[in-house]
Amino acid sequence: MKKVILTGDRPTGRLHLGHYIGSLRRRVELQNAGGYEKMFVFMADVQALTDNAENPEKLRQSIVDVALDWMAAGLDPEKCILFIQSHIPELAELTTYLMNLITVSRVQRNPTVKTEIKMRNFEANIPLGFFCYPVSQAADITLFKATTVPAGEDQEPMLEVTRELVRRFNQIYAPVLIEPEIMLPENLTARRLPGTDGKEKMSKSLGNCIYLSDSADEVWQKVRSMYTDPTHLNVSDPGHVEGNAVFTYLDAFSTDAHFAQYWPEYQNLDELKDHYRRGGLGDMKCKKFLNQVLNEFLEPMRQRRHELEKDIPEVYNILRRGTDRARETAAQTMDEVRKAMRIDYFNDAELIRQQTERFAK
Repeated sequence: MKKVILTGDRPTGRLHLGHYIGSLRRRVELQNAGGYEKMFVFMADVQALTDNAENPEKLRQSIVDVALDWMAAGLDPEKCILFIQSHIPELAELTTYLMNLITVSRVQRNPTVKTEIKMRNFEANIPLGFFCYPVSQAADITLFKATTVPAGEDQEPMLEVTRELVRRFNQIYAPVLIEPEIMLPENLTARRLPGTDGKEKMSKSLGNCIYLSDSADEVWQKVRSMYTDPTHLNVSDPGHVEGNAVFTYLDAFSTDAHFAQYWPEYQNLDELKDHYRRGGLGDMKCKKFLNQVLNEFLEPMRQRRHELEKDIPEVYNILRRGTDRARETAAQTMDEVRKAMRIDYFNDAELIRQQTERFAK
C-alpha cells in the first residue's frame, strides 16, 4: 500500500514554536525525505468554525498568516498539496454518511472531546458541530485515503474513532476506506512545548507563545520574562531544570554547535544543566543564550516570510491550486463511496435496466 500523509492546522492565528516542534518540523522532514505517494496539508477552517462560528473574520484573516508560516518553515507546494478544508464540499458529504455509523455515547466517551469541551467551557451548551468534530476529522483523513497522520499523542483517541468508522463502513458496504496510523513525534520534548509562562501548553489564547514570525526584539522580550525555577532565587542557589521552560526550550532547539559559537564555556547542554543544578549560574545568562539560539533558528524563516509577503496574490493562487488538486482526489474517493453505498443512482446502468424491466411489465 502506498503511503499517503495528511495533516493540518486550524487557521486561528499565526503559528508558534509549539506548532513547529509538535508537527511542522516533522512535516518538512517527511516532505524532503519522500517515501510517500502524496502529502496533504490543509487549513482546518471548517473545524475552526465549530468554536469560532460568530467570528469568521478571525479565520479569514489567518488563512494567509498560516500559509506564510507553512512555506517560511519549509513546506514546498511543489512537494505537498496545500489546501483549504471548506472548499472541499465532498468532506461535508462524507461526514454526513459517517455520522450514521457512530453513536452519540461513543463520541461522548472520547477523552480528547471531553478535554476540549471543558477547556472551552462548553459543558452546558455544546455546539453540535463541535461535538461532531471527531467524525469530521475522520472524513478529512479517509476522504484522502491517508495511511499516516503525524500528530501528538493527545490525538490518538481521535484516530481510534476514525479506525472504528473505517472498519464499520468497510464491513457494511465495501472495503473502500483505509485505516490510518498515527505518527507520533520522535521524542518527548517534541510532544508538547510549554508556554513561556511554564504552563503545560503553548496557546494563543493564553498569550504565552513565541511566534515563528516574531521579530528578534519580540523574541527577546518573551524569553527575558520566561518562567524558570521559582526556587532559584539567588545565583548561588541550586536550580532545577525539570519544569524549567528555559531548559525545555534548550532541549528542543540547542545543539553543541550553538555552545561552540555562543557559549564556549560549556561543550553541550548537559554541562550547562549540571552547573545550573549545582548553583552559581544565573537565569539571565541562560535566557540570553536561549535568545541567541532561537533567533538564529527563526531568522531564515523571517527572511523567507518577508519574500513571500511581497506577492500575496500568489500565496492565494498556491492555495487555490492545491485545493483543486485535493478536490480531484476527494471526487475519486466519493465516487467509490457512493458506489459502495449503492447511492450512485445515475451511474448504475444495471439499476436503471432493472427498473425499466420492472415498470415494463
